[in-house]
Amino acid sequence: MEWYSEHGALGMKQPTPLTITGGRLVLGGGVTKGGVRLVDGRIAALGDISPLDGDEVLDAKGQLIAPGLVDFGVFAVDKPAFHFGGITRAALMPDQSPPLDVPSRVRFVAQSGKPDFWVHPLAAATKGLGGSELAEIGLMREAGARGVATGRQWIGDSGAMLRLLQYAAMLDLVVVCHAEDAGLTGPAAATAGEMATRLGLPSAPAEAEALAVARDIALAEMSGAKVHFRQVTTKTALELIRQAKARGLAVTGGVTPAHFMLSDLATADFRTFARLSPPLRPESDREAVREAIGDGTIDVISSGHDPRGPEDKRLPFADAQPGMAGAETLLAMVLTLVRDEVIDLSRAFDLIASAPARLLGVEAGILREGYEADIALIDPEKPWVIDSRKMEASAGNTPFDGQPTQGRVTALWKGGVRV
Repeated sequence: MEWYSEHGALGMKQPTPLTITGGRLVLGGGVTKGGVRLVDGRIAALGDISPLDGDEVLDAKGQLIAPGLVDFGVFAVDKPAFHFGGITRAALMPDQSPPLDVPSRVRFVAQSGKPDFWVHPLAAATKGLGGSELAEIGLMREAGARGVATGRQWIGDSGAMLRLLQYAAMLDLVVVCHAEDAGLTGPAAATAGEMATRLGLPSAPAEAEALAVARDIALAEMSGAKVHFRQVTTKTALELIRQAKARGLAVTGGVTPAHFMLSDLATADFRTFARLSPPLRPESDREAVREAIGDGTIDVISSGHDPRGPEDKRLPFADAQPGMAGAETLLAMVLTLVRDEVIDLSRAFDLIASAPARLLGVEAGILREGYEADIALIDPEKPWVIDSRKMEASAGNTPFDGQPTQGRVTALWKGGVRV
């Protein structure tokens, strides 16, 4: 074991330089034939390269050579599941038990996955995630927090939210917001509309999201803060983000695959794997999400990884805990957008690697000389069936259970060391 890298943290040392040849490099400007050379945990060379004497050599056989995925805003660190999905880093939400609202917990979490996985903690915006009293964000930043998050909740107090944004702007930290006006959502388990009525589920209007987004954009404009809406799932809210970007505000939007793959029709048989937060939306919103991914309104696609065991899911739909185990299916679901020609491969990896790394301010998520050698070898056509019983995650609560899909990671390196 040696000392190296990012925060001077304990890590594995790459023993020999490695050259991967004969692949297709996924770069910002497109996909090009070539290889990559990894030395001392960093990317040393890219493109039309040949191995040097003493290098370990691997033939990619035409597979994609891509950056390791950066999963933005997960609720649990399930290393086997992340590695299966090609994820080498994740930004962890503060909703832990106890919450990440003091520097010691942030520091512990920042070291927790090393050396073969890196966790970037998002600090709790308020003490105990209670939504009123600001937490010690400056000290948590020094302890390794890479952003601030309101957690699973919206901060209803506009004064507290403005103070948070002003403080975060001063520290140059992104604020990750949950966009649902709690006064409107209450205990809702579904989106108001035909489906919720037919199923008799407690529901909330889709406008709860747009109202939260509108207020937070207004406060972001006042404070000059960087704001990231972790999940934007309705047409109206997406339009608000589109307009904010056009005005030059530092506002970004994210979504998880459930909201571009599924509509509220998936709740028809009360399957609690489709009980999510925010809830699934009507088909028109699902189409708006796909359009927003295509036109660049959405910046990040994350897994929202939130494994929930039978004690949380084997309950009546309205009583079940929301959440899905998403780490293993993230890449395959995003590749469906490439096959459907919504986006190209470069844009796909911007959504799941480069953009989240930029938000976190880490030198990863893109194939660039000098950056961390977090590399995934991917067969984009490889078929497999998603099976909740066989998942690597601590629980297999996926709404995509039983679905045939394509695209698998065949090899993964973290800092030049094979995982």
